[in-house]
Amino acid sequence: MFIDKAKIFIKGGKGGNGAISFRREKYVAAGGPDGGDGGKGGSVIFKVELGMTTLMDFRYKRKYTAGNGADGMGRRKTGKKGEDIIIKVPQGTIVRDAESNRIIADLSDPDKEVVLARGGNGGWGNAHFATAVRQTPNFAKNGQSGDEREIILELKLLADVGLVGFPNVGKSTLLSRTTKADPKIADYHFTTLEPNLGVVDLGDSRSFVLADIPGIIEGASEGVGLGHEFLRHIERTRILIHVVDVSGIEGRNPIEDFDIINDELSKYDMALEERPQIVAANKIDIIQDEEAYKAFLAEMEKRGIEVFEISAATNKGVTELMNRTYEELSKLPPIAVFEPEMDIEEEPFEQDDAGFEITRDNEVYVISGSWIEAVGNSVNFSDNESLQYFQRALLNRGVIEALIERGIKEGDTVRIGDLEFDFVY
Repeated sequence: MFIDKAKIFIKGGKGGNGAISFRREKYVAAGGPDGGDGGKGGSVIFKVELGMTTLMDFRYKRKYTAGNGADGMGRRKTGKKGEDIIIKVPQGTIVRDAESNRIIADLSDPDKEVVLARGGNGGWGNAHFATAVRQTPNFAKNGQSGDEREIILELKLLADVGLVGFPNVGKSTLLSRTTKADPKIADYHFTTLEPNLGVVDLGDSRSFVLADIPGIIEGASEGVGLGHEFLRHIERTRILIHVVDVSGIEGRNPIEDFDIINDELSKYDMALEERPQIVAANKIDIIQDEEAYKAFLAEMEKRGIEVFEISAATNKGVTELMNRTYEELSKLPPIAVFEPEMDIEEEPFEQDDAGFEITRDNEVYVISGSWIEAVGNSVNFSDNESLQYFQRALLNRGVIEALIERGIKEGDTVRIGDLEFDFVY
């Protein structure tokens, strides 16, 4: 089954907690703190798999989480890094942030890997907190949570040329005649239910990728019929071959069909209105309405549009059409790559990130933020040094001042992660 759109949840692994440990060896009467740091959490990495042609794998599995980092150990041993998770997608997949719908990445380069959810940093072991005054710190930092986000995957085929036109005009037949693709072909509407790709080989190292896009109908840009589901696959194409049925067998007007398709393309994406087109007048071997056919040729000539008269079924004129297509392609720039609209690499995510946010949950002041939650969850309330470090951290990072500005009073409840305590200043 061809699936070209999916929504999934990804999450980087949590960093391991720092260790609380003291050196204990024979003949060493008072060993100092030697707790190691926690390991960094694993990341969620995306890369192109050239053999994939669909997002079918994401229809059933919607949640992907990387491995957590291991906790630190004594003797200053750092915990093991969490295992990365590598997600493979078809070439040409666009990644969007589900909340903002902005593009995060264009996975078109098979040699490039993209990290879309970074693992959390590991927490510091108690060895980090030793000072000349505080020689035996009985506390450590917990690891940070990893990035998490809901994303939308959209497959936009990487094809040089797109075949467009109404259903049953002969696009699939043309694809099968010019490439080794084997689309299902039958004489009824909407026989093509998914895009098909093929390579046109003209010899002498001349070739290009041709995509058969399922038939577009009037109203497709607004969601009518099947065409709307696949219009995204012609966004990257450099040239469109507009196939028009000029036989008159079904009583259709080829001029009207030509205009309707172009109108739908421009409604979906104004850039498609400017995309170069080569018009292929198909089924000239079975013309029933000579007058309509002549009127179509005259109208195209009036508009300055070159028409290739072909019969995909008998291969008449097809070679000439493909040669001209290659000639026009050689004058155009490479296939477009979508520029990211959202740079997740610039999002703050450092071990000492001091960012925090204060909200109200009824009468409780809730403080959230990667750094503040990691510190709050690692407080040892039975250890005065740990409490003093926690209080100084809140004061130095501006948390106390921010709470006072929000109107907090002594005795009010503050919540940081799973920790709740009364505010005293």
